[in-house]
Amino acid sequence: MWKQIQMGLRAFLLLASRVWNCLCFIVKKQTRSIIQHQSVKYDLFPLSHVSMHRLNIVKRKTLVLDLDETLIHSHHEGVSKQMVKPGTPPDFVVKVIIDHHPVRFFVHKRPHVDTFLNIVSKWYELVVFTASMEIYGSAVVDRLDGGRGILQRRFYRQHCTADLGFYTKDLSVICNDLSSVFILDNNPGAYRGFPNNAIPIESWYSDPRDVALLNLLPVLDALRFTIDVRSVLSRNQRRL
Repeated sequence: MWKQIQMGLRAFLLLASRVWNCLCFIVKKQTRSIIQHQSVKYDLFPLSHVSMHRLNIVKRKTLVLDLDETLIHSHHEGVSKQMVKPGTPPDFVVKVIIDHHPVRFFVHKRPHVDTFLNIVSKWYELVVFTASMEIYGSAVVDRLDGGRGILQRRFYRQHCTADLGFYTKDLSVICNDLSSVFILDNNPGAYRGFPNNAIPIESWYSDPRDVALLNLLPVLDALRFTIDVRSVLSRNQRRL
């Protein structure tokens, strides 16, 4: 009788543990979703006649976006050391075939990335330039784009140049007019050849309170009115 009671108690505790883990997962996912996707308002006021005229006389510019640790963070199955707290649910999962083996990547979106992309796509032509493999990068960018058609131009690892352990990105491949193109990237080595065409951003892995993308919106709003982005961004580099 006692053994049956023990077995029944163990089964109950096991079931209770599974139910508790399931509830914790759901709560964490909902909480993270609320934090990351809470309504964010960035006032887009109608442009004055002077501002409209200014935009009409300057060239529309191209904003180049890095992917990993700039817009998203991901990890794949089998990674021994993860930067994300265990149990944190991903925003989405992409499945790709690498070297004939299926690999799942668990992708976490940087807070407010959807709002950021929606706003800056109205100001700039957007280009994704990542050092990641195309089979992975393309799948992630498709999900970020979400059918909006704002991330159509894409460059991957094969478009980078291997240089001293870094994959550097040649912005002249994207636009031969360097006065109207700049990159947002967490890795200074990626734009070492174009320091005056870059906006650095801190690497992101998992902090749900991160607001780096939102903080950049006023700068990006103003930068579209310049004749040459280097006239502004070069000053930023001198302060670094």
